[in-house]
Amino acid sequence: MEGEPTAELIRAQLRRLRLRAELSQEEFGKLVHFSGSQVSAVELGQRPLDRFFLRRADEVLGTGGLLMSLLKLAERDGQPSWLRPWLEAERQAQQMRCYQPTIVPGLLQTENYARAVIRSDNTISGDEVEKRLAVRMDRQTLLCQADPPVYVAVVEETVLRRADESFQALMAEQVTRLVECADRPHISIHIIPSDIPMHVGLVGPFALARGGDGGWVGHLETQLGGEVVDRDEDVAILLARWESVRSQALSQRQSVELMKEVMTSWS
Repeated sequence: MEGEPTAELIRAQLRRLRLRAELSQEEFGKLVHFSGSQVSAVELGQRPLDRFFLRRADEVLGTGGLLMSLLKLAERDGQPSWLRPWLEAERQAQQMRCYQPTIVPGLLQTENYARAVIRSDNTISGDEVEKRLAVRMDRQTLLCQADPPVYVAVVEETVLRRADESFQALMAEQVTRLVECADRPHISIHIIPSDIPMHVGLVGPFALARGGDGGWVGHLETQLGGEVVDRDEDVAILLARWESVRSQALSQRQSVELMKEVMTSWS
């Protein structure tokens, strides 16, 4: 991300705003709890952009959150090319549908659960884990905006019960979040009971988003990334499969009762 144009813009804006406030790097550093040399390293691109640093900088410089907003754009710019079209589809969506047979959908994950999922890939560094986590948490804000999309998720019961003793507290927090989300008028969560036999959804996870023009696009996740699906024939297949997995799931009320029962069984 550090070489992206948006990241360069952040550094330029930081320096401009600091100079306009008539603060030296040392003076500014004291206000944001960094040393003058660290401020210099950030402005010169020798130090990674830091969320805590930029949040404090926004507060000290009275930017109205400008630097953090630019950082979110930079993080999106730094995402893999295959993911960017789907992120745009999410931002434009009026309706969203998601089926997950193995994990809690990303837009509904708690920070602790999301970190555990991302950390399960032992090929990425701790810094990269935190960067990916920040992007995932930022994506969730679309469900909290003034005019959020209607979001419907179908999840397998086995996803909720995948926890040993060391993982139960994290999962209890996560399932509590799901119950809270299901109470929002624009979010529906439906559980497919574990006693349902083989069905077409088990082939793999997928998501669908419907934009303001009424058209649908899909997204398929793989071990190597993901793929945006926009051909009419392929989208039609995903919509048909959505109807199939949705028909296997419990009602919203029954699903919430099942989620609460899972939490009770742990205690």
